[in-house]
Amino acid sequence: MGNSSALEDELLTVSEIAAALKVPVSWVYERTRRSGCDRIPHLKLGKYLRFRWAAVRQWLEGLNQD
Repeated sequence: MGNSSALEDELLTVSEIAAALKVPVSWVYERTRRSGCDRIPHLKLGKYLRFRWAAVRQWLEGLNQD
């Protein structure tokens, strides 16, 4: 995902995160239900899930340290 300064603060939808990570939407939902370090960081706004790109990027970087 390109323009990092605007994107860092923007709340992204499940579809936007799936597109950015090039994975199915179902994969993103499944990762929100996991526990521990396998759980993708997200916010719940009622029934809606939202993501901060900076937190997701940091989570991805942590996965590569195994």
